[in-house]
Amino acid sequence: MQLLMNLIDESKQLNQASFPLKLDYHPQRGRFKIIHQGLMIPDLPAPLHYLSFLSLIGQPNIPMLRNPSAIQTTALDTVTVISSCSANMAGHYARYSIENDCKFEPNFYQFANKETLQGDFPFFRLTRVDSELSLDLKIQTTPIISHFTKLKLGMFDHWSLLCHCQGNVIYKGQTYAIDGMGSFEYARAINIPYLPLCFFTYQIINLQNQRQLLLAQIRNNFNQIMQSRIYLRDAKTAQTEMFDENVYFKILRVYPKVKTPNHQEMYLPREFGWIFQNENRKIEIHAESRGDYKFGLAAGYVGSFKYCVNIDGIEETGESGYCEYIDCRPLKWQEKNHEEKKLDEMVNIVPCALKK
Repeated sequence: MQLLMNLIDESKQLNQASFPLKLDYHPQRGRFKIIHQGLMIPDLPAPLHYLSFLSLIGQPNIPMLRNPSAIQTTALDTVTVISSCSANMAGHYARYSIENDCKFEPNFYQFANKETLQGDFPFFRLTRVDSELSLDLKIQTTPIISHFTKLKLGMFDHWSLLCHCQGNVIYKGQTYAIDGMGSFEYARAINIPYLPLCFFTYQIINLQNQRQLLLAQIRNNFNQIMQSRIYLRDAKTAQTEMFDENVYFKILRVYPKVKTPNHQEMYLPREFGWIFQNENRKIEIHAESRGDYKFGLAAGYVGSFKYCVNIDGIEETGESGYCEYIDCRPLKWQEKNHEEKKLDEMVNIVPCALKK
């Protein structure tokens, strides 16, 4: 299935090319009915640990991305927004009508009277006015790009830029100064009739020396891997490495089964890991969830985790990685993953001490 994906997905070739002078960035227009924007900042102090702003304009016909419980008018008029951190929150998720609640123009997105994202490359500003969690962040994007998806015929495009974020986050009256690396992301898609993509996980870890690690895997409803990748980005050298062969994601322990507002049952990972090795590089990650998962990202959750990363024998530990997790596969794949059981015999993720 990965081979099939490579035949229609041009992102691998784009990741090997130089940074383009022009990136597509616009609200709904023409045939592009589905728009996604995101800002994720890991490695923040407690109680924040991470910060995420994620919007999905229009509801796609893809199980892992569709949230039927949010639709009040029509699917293409529906907007979902999640603005969250690790701390306890009640108002992190909202659903809107484009026609009744939002204002979208080139370089200006307003979600009701709460969130506003405005600007153009390389400078953006994200604000949120709320009694629980307020934001005022300046975002400066860099020419360090990762292409997640670029389907032929312009059907779907999803990219990420390493960025620097500076400003203030106010959580329940307490102000926290933000000054660090994040990921600024955008996706656009036509209203595809249906794609059986059912599993998605995505993690971000800020490493020492201005490096950033992205980890992503997608599976279909038959549990077949469609994409499994690691991106290693370096702000000092302005270089990105992408690894998409021999990249394994392993769930070691899960939390008790949950049911989403869409009546979808899924198991959220409590302990998990990644491993990659070729003739030149070896990357191992061991992670333990903080148990702070919040629903509102498409059909799934966002949260944070403690981690140990080992890259070519050099180890780093941290408290605040960022995680997205959606699992709409049939329960037989969630409860008994044959492919991962075979992997038990092939790899052994090395345990390591985590910061207390």
